Amino acid sequence: MRALHGSISARYWAARRDFAIVATPDAAAIETTTMTFKSLLDAWAAEQEPARTSETYAIHLRTEDAARVHALADLFPGITHERVITDLLSVALEQTEAAIPYVPGDKVIREDDFGDPVYEDRGLTPKFLDLAKKYRKQLEG
Repeated sequence: MRALHGSISARYWAARRDFAIVATPDAAAIETTTMTFKSLLDAWAAEQEPARTSETYAIHLRTEDAARVHALADLFPGITHERVITDLLSVALEQTEAAIPYVPGDKVIREDDFGDPVYEDRGLTPKFLDLAKKYRKQLEG
């Protein structure tokens, strides 16, 4: 079985995020939006405001980070400091989620478009997605 795990191709790793969603029970209900830093800058330029939760979080930024938040807000008139922080955090969380290592399990759950086996993820991704779904329901409810 070890040799099979080692044969997972690079194209599979590129699609790892899709796998995590497929491998998690009820994860299809989780809406995901992939945003890059470039698309974030484009959204700010177009002044597109995403939906927000009523929950607030008090944080103290490092001086250098606070200076950069102010600089970004100045570069994009109409974009608040809160929006800069919120949007940057969102992008960072998406990239953190994508960086969670895939740990192949023993069970083949499907084959990819190239006929290669796709194994269940025994890593942190399925648990992370389940917890995110749980907290999203709480925050929306």
